[in-house]
Amino acid sequence: MKAIHVMPGHLARRFQQIAVAVFLTEVENAGYDLTPVQYAALAAIDGNPGIDQITLAGLIAYDRSTITGVIDRLAQKRLIARRESSRDRRARELNVTDAGRRILRGMTPAVEAAQRRMLHGLTDKEAGELVRLLQKAIAAGNELSRAPLREAATG
Repeated sequence: MKAIHVMPGHLARRFQQIAVAVFLTEVENAGYDLTPVQYAALAAIDGNPGIDQITLAGLIAYDRSTITGVIDRLAQKRLIARRESSRDRRARELNVTDAGRRILRGMTPAVEAAQRRMLHGLTDKEAGELVRLLQKAIAAGNELSRAPLREAATG
């Protein structure tokens, strides 16, 4: 039987635990209160004004059934605004508020520090290779996920 400490699934889970812990520590030390998923959603909304929740879930590879909770928390913090879509009355368009943009700008150094800290045991070359290999493995397995990454529709 193979030891779990060399199994990619176990290693991915452990790295995720470390990544979340490092992110939360850096962000909290900088005076902010956002989870990694909330940050990803806020950044994606900022880059795609007027996006709907389903498209947002695809852009950040998050489960469609639980994205509502993320959106609710961002709206409660007044970091995003929801309004009825002009194209589909059932959908809500999401936009980052001025406060949300200030938070994103203010958090950037902490988020960047967290990314560096996650890889602190690696050389720059090794860190680049790890990221490249993670991207390759994730792209190959994307459709196997319960929440596959989806590109934004253009046009």
